[in-house]
Amino acid sequence: HHSKHHAAYVNNLNVAEEKYREALEKGDVTAQIALQPALKFNGGGHINHSIFWTNLSPNGGGEPKGELLEAIKRDFGSFAKFKEKLTAVSVGVQGSGWGWLGFNKEQGRLQIAACSNQDPLQGTTGLIPLL
Repeated sequence: HHSKHHAAYVNNLNVAEEKYREALEKGDVTAQIALQPALKFNGGGHINHSIFWTNLSPNGGGEPKGELLEAIKRDFGSFAKFKEKLTAVSVGVQGSGWGWLGFNKEQGRLQIAACSNQDPLQGTTGLIPLL
């Protein structure tokens, strides 16, 4: 997955960024606008997968510890209730997408959110992605 899907997002993002740079230099606003979907999709794919890889662990699984577990209990009642809600939100995504645990800086609380396709959590909702 890393060398195929994630690499494709990175390669396509690099191409789109180069085309965007050229469009900026030429003052070609039409081309800049036309490149926005490719930048969002491939940039989001790169961001989302980069976060995904950091959450994998050969010894992972089970309940988190420390401050994260305490915040989950505070905001969702228990780790089991958190998993139920995250699963329900994630399964509710039609087609491709991501289920996330994010931090809402304004409220100082954890929130669960879903994003379609490769839309990045922070760029779409303002939440800081944790998981």
